[in-house]
Amino acid sequence: MLKALAEPTRARLLSCLLKCGRACSVTEVADCCSTDFSMVARHLATMARAGLVSSEKRGRTVWYTADAQALASRFRELAEAIDELAPTSDCCEAGGCCTDDA
Repeated sequence: MLKALAEPTRARLLSCLLKCGRACSVTEVADCCSTDFSMVARHLATMARAGLVSSEKRGRTVWYTADAQALASRFRELAEAIDELAPTSDCCEAGGCCTDDA
């Protein structure tokens, strides 16, 4: 998920989809972001594989949707996992993970 968002163009495309709040075709996203259609199609497909957006093919058109609440929930879960991994006060005591012996 983070790797997919590391590309600035993908972050911009995701932002576009989130602001729109509805399913958009690749053409609509390309027009909105002033980006080449083929590049947008590849980036949106990558984000769909990463679970950042959902896609639905209707006829010859693929429609992409970004769910702001689902994304916020996934990032909250990630933040909570990071909080759980924060070092405790006994971490750096003798024999802990921060010693030179480790």
